Amino acid sequence: MTAAMEHAAHDHDNRDRDEQDAVVVSMQDQDTDEVSARLLASAARLSRNAMTEIDWDLPMDPTKYGCSPEWSSLYGTAYWDELTEEQRISVTRHEFASIMNIGIWFEMILQEMVVRDQYLGEYHSPEFQFALTEIADECRHSIMFAKASEKMVGTSYRPSKFVGRLGKFFKATAKNEVAYAGILVAEEVLDVFQRGCMRDDRVLPFIRTVNEIHVLEESRHMKFARQEVRDALEGVGRARRAFSALYISIGAYTIVSNLVQRQAFVDAGLDADRAVAEMNANSHFHSMIRSSCAHLMEFLDEVGLLTRPAMYYYRKANML
Repeated sequence: MTAAMEHAAHDHDNRDRDEQDAVVVSMQDQDTDEVSARLLASAARLSRNAMTEIDWDLPMDPTKYGCSPEWSSLYGTAYWDELTEEQRISVTRHEFASIMNIGIWFEMILQEMVVRDQYLGEYHSPEFQFALTEIADECRHSIMFAKASEKMVGTSYRPSKFVGRLGKFFKATAKNEVAYAGILVAEEVLDVFQRGCMRDDRVLPFIRTVNEIHVLEESRHMKFARQEVRDALEGVGRARRAFSALYISIGAYTIVSNLVQRQAFVDAGLDADRAVAEMNANSHFHSMIRSSCAHLMEFLDEVGLLTRPAMYYYRKANML
């Protein structure tokens, strides 16, 4: 692609994101069907297809990272300082592959929860139709993440069997505000991360495009989820609100604490035990997670889901 074409494509991406953000901001005091109708129109105009937009056969530049170095879980540690540039590039690629794969795991949970919620919905309603649009988006995102991780590192990362069982329990029992706030957790945490990485020329071009597509389309999903949470909590008593707040926070802790799998460090050729220990003690990485969760915490506080017991788990996951 020529420099002029790259500049034009970048301007087009910026216009798409600006329009998407404007749509989301403009829907502050509307009901669910009004919000859904606007989001459906936005999806029709702005949805993108990674299968045709990305040249999956294009060779990777060996000098490009998998994510911005500052977003590596090891950045700022003594271990990071000891790594060669080649090792740093490798670890960011495996880390981001792990994050995308955990994203697939949760997107599969998300799809089942939304289908169940809309099972006997009002099929003519914008709410039902956007819910199915979201499911279609998530299917495409999962394929996109799968192809991206295959291309970048050639392997898959999954949560442990125990965490997998927890996910099955969550998707079977989470309803209403718990389901949609759980969706928000996974989407909000990745949003700031991906917004930074998609503008970083040090990152692999196809990964930047993956991030751009995900950020653009997830902004619609987050607005929809917020509206569903508000609707679900209308008239809810203190006991249910307190239970939901705690359940959501435990789910959030489980998701965030599993983003970077130990096997990613093994596959990158690092001492995995040391890497995990330094990641868990890395104040820089913790501060980056907190920054990515700022809007989520504000929203949970706004709707009464940021209780003291819930805050314990958010702090444990370095989200607060």
